[in-house]
Amino acid sequence: MTTNAIEAEGLWKEYAIGLPDARYDTFYDVVTSWITAPVQRLRSFAGRTAESERFWALRDLQFKVAEGEVLGVIGRNGAGKSTLLKILTRITAPTRGRITMRGRVASLLEVGTGFHPELSGRENIFLNGAIMGMMRREVQQKFDEIVAFAEVEKFIDTPVKRYSSGMYVRLAFAVASHLEADVLLVDEVLAVGDAAFQRKSISRMGDVARRGRTVLFVSHNLGAIRNLCSRAVVLEQGRLMFDGEVREGLALYEKSFAAPGAEIDETRFQGTLGGRLRIEELVCRQRGEIVTVIDPLMELELELRGTSLELFPVLDLKISFFRDGTFIASCHDTAREAAMQEGPFISRIVIPGDVFRPGRYSVGVGAVASIGLWMWGADVAALDFSDERGGRSAGRVEGLIAIPHRGERVRG
Repeated sequence: MTTNAIEAEGLWKEYAIGLPDARYDTFYDVVTSWITAPVQRLRSFAGRTAESERFWALRDLQFKVAEGEVLGVIGRNGAGKSTLLKILTRITAPTRGRITMRGRVASLLEVGTGFHPELSGRENIFLNGAIMGMMRREVQQKFDEIVAFAEVEKFIDTPVKRYSSGMYVRLAFAVASHLEADVLLVDEVLAVGDAAFQRKSISRMGDVARRGRTVLFVSHNLGAIRNLCSRAVVLEQGRLMFDGEVREGLALYEKSFAAPGAEIDETRFQGTLGGRLRIEELVCRQRGEIVTVIDPLMELELELRGTSLELFPVLDLKISFFRDGTFIASCHDTAREAAMQEGPFISRIVIPGDVFRPGRYSVGVGAVASIGLWMWGADVAALDFSDERGGRSAGRVEGLIAIPHRGERVRG
């Protein structure tokens, strides 16, 4: 009989999103507010707010995760993924419903979660082990392996408040994945690390899963979800929209991507440039005309429109392409570092014909202004390349893209 490591029953989570500014236009309004204030305070203490002030991050969520299963959780920003993980790790409590978890739980939700900034990396490793209920000798047996995986040997006795975000997340993931947890919960925080560390981390989660431990993985990396997970759930506005086979879940999620020319959803983006830089629309042109279905043999002009709310002396803007969750390539709108002026902007990137094979590609948009100032939007749009005319890509050329090239054969 299969035992469930995680059981979620009727989960609801409500947040209050703030109170409107008070307006006292007349003496009557002032007196009315003074009389009703005690009642309003009592309602606030009881956790009751006006309907307009409520936000339901989760709505009647129910699912089970069997021991040894790897569950992928996908959905747009604001779908409720991080709220779910915070409930699972008891950072916050559900408004209604119940969570049942069995075994030791290790989690990596945000950079620094579970670390004390004043303690060294060494001390935090033992602290996390103790929190999980492990004996000191158990942690000691894993210590060298953790430090080697995190690549922080030189800084292991330095207070972690002096670590870079990359060092922080490397050590945090190494601790979470190497200590003897029965359940591993991982959020999109791995995106902070570089590409090599992301690959190593995903490989490590695969190792954890093969040892029969339970993994719940939240990510926008659809390729990682496809390769790592045995099952997927799709969340939308706090509701469970799908629970089943990974490929079907990814297909449902991809339907939410914007078509070229549609307004880009601001909630797709995360990062410290939010509120300073807005990416508003992606337009595709061929032969000067706006298209929604792209001829793969023709030159393609991508037009990225947005607004910069301030002047940036240097800003690098890029468009990244993915196929079935696999990263293909990135294109930049300038050949070298350039300034971004305040106000509306249009960035154009021109791609030769006969590069992309027929099919659907998802697009991510990113920007970096300086150290600590960045923005990234995963799956902000989808590009559909027609299969009516395949070119080389429909013939002998295989793979995710067709590389323009010349070939020659001579007698030896």
